Amino acid sequence: MAKIIPVPVFDGVVFGATGDLTLRKLLPALYYRFRDGQMPEGSRIIGAARSALTDDAYRDRARGALEEHVVPADLDPATLERFLRCIRYVGLDAAAENVSFGALSDLLDPDRVRVFYLATAPALYGPICRNLAAAGLVTPQSRVVLEKPIGRDLASARQINDQVGKVFAEAQTYRIDHFLGKETVQNLLALRFANTIFERLWTSDVIDHVQITVAETVGVEGRAGYYDTSGAMRDMVQNHLLQLLCLIAMEPPVSLNADRVRDEKLKVLRALRPIEPYRIGTETVRGQYSAGAISGQSVGAYRTDLGADEPSATETFVALKAEVRTWRWANVPFYLRTGKRMPRKVSEIVVQFKDQPFSLFPPSAGPRQPNRLVIRLQPEEGMRLDVMTKDPGPGGLRLSPTGLDIRFDTAFGIRFPDAYERLLMDTVRGDATLFMRRDEVEAAWTWVEPILDAWAGSTDLPRLYAAGSWGPTASIALIERDGRTWNEEAG
Repeated sequence: MAKIIPVPVFDGVVFGATGDLTLRKLLPALYYRFRDGQMPEGSRIIGAARSALTDDAYRDRARGALEEHVVPADLDPATLERFLRCIRYVGLDAAAENVSFGALSDLLDPDRVRVFYLATAPALYGPICRNLAAAGLVTPQSRVVLEKPIGRDLASARQINDQVGKVFAEAQTYRIDHFLGKETVQNLLALRFANTIFERLWTSDVIDHVQITVAETVGVEGRAGYYDTSGAMRDMVQNHLLQLLCLIAMEPPVSLNADRVRDEKLKVLRALRPIEPYRIGTETVRGQYSAGAISGQSVGAYRTDLGADEPSATETFVALKAEVRTWRWANVPFYLRTGKRMPRKVSEIVVQFKDQPFSLFPPSAGPRQPNRLVIRLQPEEGMRLDVMTKDPGPGGLRLSPTGLDIRFDTAFGIRFPDAYERLLMDTVRGDATLFMRRDEVEAAWTWVEPILDAWAGSTDLPRLYAAGSWGPTASIALIERDGRTWNEEAG
């Protein structure tokens, strides 16, 4: 059994404690870590929000959230009650001027690791950090966790980073991207750097192209106000998809030290070829879902979900072609797409290998398919390598594709922790490997911002696509004009 690195006793303070992220993701993640013995005795979770609640009233909310979002078989009543006793609550407007943090200060132990998790709007990050500093609550053992998006453009990202940086050193700042906590994403490092077979093949000599797809069946749900000022490019591409691209394209780091890994990711972001204005029309596609059907159920258009009468220029779908200008990846395109109201929820990376230059086999053997590696992030985490094999039996030689399939849930026979479970414990341990560094965030914005500016300067609205489809037809043309096609299993 793998050795679990011990977690020190800690105080975890969650600002935005009554919000959806805390109730739906953070508290269930912390419950699982508590259940599995990774929250040392005496550790506390302190919720902070503007609502006037007692400890017991907040615990009741937490209990309801856990009963809704934790698998019923995992919710042991005795364990739940012990976990709830670890929770405290402080009512305060953490970003207000001259706010008193006295009640919070009284709860905190000066000798413990302190994790301040800002589950709030990014505009509040600076004011909250400033108030923490003014109250003398930032110790050498403190960390701050920032949810994405860090800003809405390069200037606002720098402003937020500057404000937070006046209070917390870069080594104390954890910019979280929950995609990086997924088991399969972490396995990319093992796949590439612990297996000679793949690292030797990880070049433009062998790989034809790479596809990264993150598709959701849901619409904007209760996030319409936020989403209409953000869109798919800011919400998904600038962080999630570009981080996945970095892990695929990065060079081997000299060690697994957090900064050495992030150094290599930064090099990838800086090597991305800018998409010039004259290429915007052929290398990017933005779309917006119209009415349609998901799993046989009728769903409304984005405008309906938004409750707007006028057309919106916000994109709910993005497809684009990226190029990494390094020797390893010369002339290997990366095709990225993400969207809401897709036919099914799927996140995957497809590494498509080049076809053989000619075939030894007669036409009667059937068509050949190039090898490909499919890395599935959700809903069923795992990997599949597609190879050509001979059909069994006599009567001639017939070839067919066969998948060498590893599904992590069946291969290992254990429950895989949610991404937030791992990342929350990493912040307490002080392991920043799976978190974004400031220069990474700003390099990503540097690449994305010209695309956003070009779209903003255009009179064209996003192309409509029916809910339940795989996006606008222009996204098919984006890849097929290069003689390629989106992975059929995702498209």
